[in-house]
Amino acid sequence: MRGDNAGRGEEARVKQRPDILWVVTTQWRAQATGYAGDVQARTPFLDTLAAESVNYTQAVTPHPFGPFARAALLTGKRSPENGVVDYYDPLPVGTRTVAHAMAERGYRTAYFGKWHLAERSRTAPLVGEEHARMIVPPEARGGFDHWEGFESGFLLNDPWVHGTGRPEPVRLPGYQSDVIAGLAADWLRQGGDGRPRFCVVSLEAPHPPYDAPAAGIQPMDTAAVALPPNVPRGGDVEAKARRELAGYYAHIEATDRAIGRLWQSLRDAGHDEQTLLVFTSVHGDMHGAHGLFRKGWPHEESVRVPLLVRFPARSRVGRDERAVSIAGLSPAVIHFLDTQQWPEPAGVAEISMPSVVKLPHQCDRVWQGVRTAERKVIWDEDGKPWLAFDLKNDPGERDNRADDARFVAETEAMIRGRPDRA
Repeated sequence: MRGDNAGRGEEARVKQRPDILWVVTTQWRAQATGYAGDVQARTPFLDTLAAESVNYTQAVTPHPFGPFARAALLTGKRSPENGVVDYYDPLPVGTRTVAHAMAERGYRTAYFGKWHLAERSRTAPLVGEEHARMIVPPEARGGFDHWEGFESGFLLNDPWVHGTGRPEPVRLPGYQSDVIAGLAADWLRQGGDGRPRFCVVSLEAPHPPYDAPAAGIQPMDTAAVALPPNVPRGGDVEAKARRELAGYYAHIEATDRAIGRLWQSLRDAGHDEQTLLVFTSVHGDMHGAHGLFRKGWPHEESVRVPLLVRFPARSRVGRDERAVSIAGLSPAVIHFLDTQQWPEPAGVAEISMPSVVKLPHQCDRVWQGVRTAERKVIWDEDGKPWLAFDLKNDPGERDNRADDARFVAETEAMIRGRPDRA
């Protein structure tokens, strides 16, 4: 009899656990939201979500490049420990991910969208159907019960999708963010067997090509794009930054709308108040800051990302100004389920690029560093200070203090005083 009661108690406990939804975008830098003060970013859904969430204003990616960051996000381990050291490295088959941990806690798990963690060709064009249509075998899908997505390809419209129930890639018409969010909404609407659900929605937008159609949203006039002071004026950098940002903001608006529709489907089904929702991005984009483009760089435009956590029944709301890494999301969710407590940020986040990605505009060196809300120090591969910034007084990072031995030593001492790094 005690065994039967224990079984019913366990079943009730599992059912009481919240559904968990992660929405993970690509190349969406922290500053590019309406709630962060960017008037050019039309993000009405995210602005509403921010008001109902804990807004981690100092969140960073552990590695400002997609495969490295996704591997860290799913495993809770940074590169190279997670097995992804080179851009083309796959996540090793059999690697333990958050999906395994969630399944052990009674969850049904699903993944939708961009994977970018499979073994792929080094000679095939990065943009186009060859990578978009490649098959990710079931054993390489991170342990998720349900998986529908694509490896890469950067097709922001009419994506090829395969996976559970789709043994061969099928091209689905529509804007990619709408298509992937729609697949996730369908899965979530199906209900299931009574177990709580963990769902990852991985969106490629607002990744380039920035001139791709954005679900009918027209790019803004390039002349009207407002550039921050750290973007050089009067030359090719300014022209390119204006041109790309015009399309970038269109994709941001289109993707905000797609995420909003996904959330509305949960609300219509009455599941929104029982769902823990996370919104973030794997990295940002320089967009001309310091004369640089794309990612891999240790500057704020590349490493800082949005991070909103909406707790069930909005039990916690507010701003958290401490540095935190999205590499800690998997352990944070597990800790929350096991203890009913969300862990506090360490206040120091480690960031790095474990290898040089030999693609145009990307960072040209291996580096590692640490960031607090007030300071950042970056060391090159030889261990020499490369960049150091007083973020509190120089948020645009225009005064590199790497040659200031006292500043670097003070920062190192401050960091050593905080042993639990994110």
